[in-house]
Amino acid sequence: MGVQSSFGFTLGRMEKGKLNKITDVPGVRVGHVTRHEGGINTGVTAILPHTGDTFRDKCPAASHVINGFGKSIGLVQVNELGTIETPLLLTNTLSVGTAATALVKYMLERNADIGCDTGTVNPMVFECNDGHLNDIRGLHVTEQNALDALANAADDFEEGAVGAGSGMSCYSLKGGIGSASRVFELYGNKYTVGALLLTNFGTLRDLTIGGERVGERLYQKKEAEKAAAEQQDKGSVIIIIATDAPVSARQLQRVARRAQSGIARTGSISGNGSGEIALAFTTANRIPHYSPKKPIAVDVLFEDDMDLMFRAAIECVEESVISSLTHAEHTKGFRGHEKECLAELL
Repeated sequence: MGVQSSFGFTLGRMEKGKLNKITDVPGVRVGHVTRHEGGINTGVTAILPHTGDTFRDKCPAASHVINGFGKSIGLVQVNELGTIETPLLLTNTLSVGTAATALVKYMLERNADIGCDTGTVNPMVFECNDGHLNDIRGLHVTEQNALDALANAADDFEEGAVGAGSGMSCYSLKGGIGSASRVFELYGNKYTVGALLLTNFGTLRDLTIGGERVGERLYQKKEAEKAAAEQQDKGSVIIIIATDAPVSARQLQRVARRAQSGIARTGSISGNGSGEIALAFTTANRIPHYSPKKPIAVDVLFEDDMDLMFRAAIECVEESVISSLTHAEHTKGFRGHEKECLAELL
């Protein structure tokens, strides 16, 4: 959905997709499991790259580490081989192992050859620390939560304090899951770029929306926010960018690097304690797991024409951050901590 028009913000100038979500990229689906139970505010978000078997039909992909204060799983192989071969799971920091085990079991159930007649599988799991609002030491995310998030994947999905975003904070306010999409035309074809972000970074005073220093205004307006705004930026953000444009893994790494420009537009300084990781993939140019015994033909965009895709990615990332804030609700959580939402302060 992106940022609702009722907020009066104008973000970007490109055409938006039908849902203004990452699932505007054909075949991409998203599912959540949300845990809001007293001091438990956590969950899992699953992104399925396409409707087939991702292990047998891999997507070209690349990642970029903006600031490496993070514990994600699977990035080394992605940057070596240039593909993803599982769905993507997002959760809290101490549940990465649980989610990875669930994802491996999910893939084994669907591929009898993994670890037997062929190699193993590279599960992709990303994380942010939700310990301010969630009893993270309680390890409340289960393997079944991860499997249910995968099963719940659909073309439309909620944003805000849901799934992996249940306990996340962004710019000293309630953050979570945000998404947006852009459409561009090239060579007589229309292509879509979509982003989904797990936002858990930034301090209030830096928040910028559509070029306006909204955070500074809120900082001056309410004494209660001043103390929170002075905290260090030590949360993290996970940025997933999808497209159906024909690009190579090398070109996708160029796209992933532009994610930093998107979060910078919202005020991010990529603080020391903020783990900031971007992954970009395309549903075009799929790579088979088993050799076809002949060269694989791959179409790519001409480099001089990549600017449209760069702009689309930057606009999607920027709007996804703000969308996570505008959709989030006031949340009370662990040890009496709470986070106000942007809507109640504007």
